Amino acid sequence: MKVLIIEDEKPAAQKLIRLLGEINPNIEIIDVLKSVEQSINWFLNNPKPELIFMDIQLEDGVCFEIFENKAIDTAIIFTTAYDEYTLRAFKLNSIDYLLKPIDPEELKNAIKKFHTHYKKADYENLESIINQLQATKKERFLIKIGEHYKSVQTATINCFYIKERCNFIHVDNGKNYPIDYSLD
Repeated sequence: MKVLIIEDEKPAAQKLIRLLGEINPNIEIIDVLKSVEQSINWFLNNPKPELIFMDIQLEDGVCFEIFENKAIDTAIIFTTAYDEYTLRAFKLNSIDYLLKPIDPEELKNAIKKFHTHYKKADYENLESIINQLQATKKERFLIKIGEHYKSVQTATINCFYIKERCNFIHVDNGKNYPIDYSLD
């Protein structure tokens, strides 16, 4: 299997290469790229790999800029320290989203997922994952009260409602707060 790594931190790239070698010695690392610009140029001049391991934050920007400049239909496993990009990543050709430091067992499972699902072009399964992520339950809501913000835990919210075209939450202490979230 031919694998491309897009990672700007040398120790992280070396660790990933080591872990991949331990999981499957037949994995061939065809290149390690460090930037958005280098990645775009690489995709313009090379055949596509079977799988890409991609960090989100690169030397010269965010990896999503690569996709804005070049259509890439290769399977991707994101390896990053940022969990805030999960939904955006899964809208691409993402198989998994591994947070650093990478757990060897999670990496093994991500590769297994690639072999069992993506190789068969099981896009319905990927859509299911996206839907699950979108349906994940929030643990808290940030609401604005005058000049200040307050964090309200979801467990303390009794209900959401609309009154005079404004959205509100009703919490355990009997108070109602306007919110900037849609009821969707």
